[in-house]
Amino acid sequence: MLYNLLYPMAEQFPVLNVFRYITFRAIYAAITALLLSFLLGPSLIAYLRNKQFGQVIRTDGPQSHSGKRGTPTMGGILIIFATVIPTLLWADLKNMYVWLIVLTMVVGGLIGLADDLLKIFRNTSNGLSGRKKLLGQCLLALFVAYVLYVSGFSTGLNIPFYKQYALDLGLWFIPFAMLVIVGSSNAVNLTDGLDGLAIGAVLICAGAFAVIVYATGHAGFANYLLITFVRGVGELTIFLFALCGAGLGFLWYNSHPAEIFMGDVGSLSIGASLGAVAVMAKQEILLAIIGGLFVLEALSVIIQVASFKLTGKRVFRMAPIHHHFELGGLSESKVIVRLWTVAIILALVGLSTLKMR
Repeated sequence: MLYNLLYPMAEQFPVLNVFRYITFRAIYAAITALLLSFLLGPSLIAYLRNKQFGQVIRTDGPQSHSGKRGTPTMGGILIIFATVIPTLLWADLKNMYVWLIVLTMVVGGLIGLADDLLKIFRNTSNGLSGRKKLLGQCLLALFVAYVLYVSGFSTGLNIPFYKQYALDLGLWFIPFAMLVIVGSSNAVNLTDGLDGLAIGAVLICAGAFAVIVYATGHAGFANYLLITFVRGVGELTIFLFALCGAGLGFLWYNSHPAEIFMGDVGSLSIGASLGAVAVMAKQEILLAIIGGLFVLEALSVIIQVASFKLTGKRVFRMAPIHHHFELGGLSESKVIVRLWTVAIILALVGLSTLKMR
């Protein structure tokens, strides 16, 4: 909004030329998001606590988590608000990718909100049925994928470590993009089980993808790095910086011991957004590397369920895998920091592939 209002006046007021730079607007989007988080966080926590919108703890979860019962949840509302508002303020609103990513975050948040509210009103850890939740996620992902496809978006699949090679998916681009978006949404959701774990990993992943998206939308950098140039996608840098600012502000309250949890309204919306960004940046496979922690958490659940159904035995003490480490005797804080470390290493490996081609 500020870009569309002020940049056209740059000829009369040269100082407004700074609005042409994505980096300038991205930095101020992050600052705006951080300030919104700090300003609105305490009020939201107080409101949720007053309304008794507290976390319902799984009965089959670690016993050490029983003390978290009643901690205000649905803090993802703060993340969404503090991300979307700065994005709309600082990004180019004529850009299709901006509106698609905002839609993805908001609708993903509404699906998560419905799930959270049902858990609270029923006073159980069961919200929306898995089928209904998956249906909502698939419809959202289908819309995003279809809009990209009919707009003439490239259907090529880039392979890390290979230069100037892309597998053309054709019409299969739509189900593949849906798989990335829905899978990412659920993977982040599964990671959200310890204080600050998910949002810290999101900060790392979003920061890494901000670099990738900026390079992808810059013809010179894309040509130098031998990656697919996608005109206009650089505006998503502003969204990712806003997400980092909002996430950092949320972590202020969500760090151990947490004053508020993000809930499904946060994890489902953020996960879907990261998946959509990867699709728009033509780096879907790279998301599996940079967001490798999310993949690891999801795989641990799949392996645990499959093993138990097939053999009657469990591979892990408890899934997702962060609970496995907890039950192994590590403190919650140590598990969180060590998994953040893994996420940082994977992000660096993912970024290194941009040049290793």
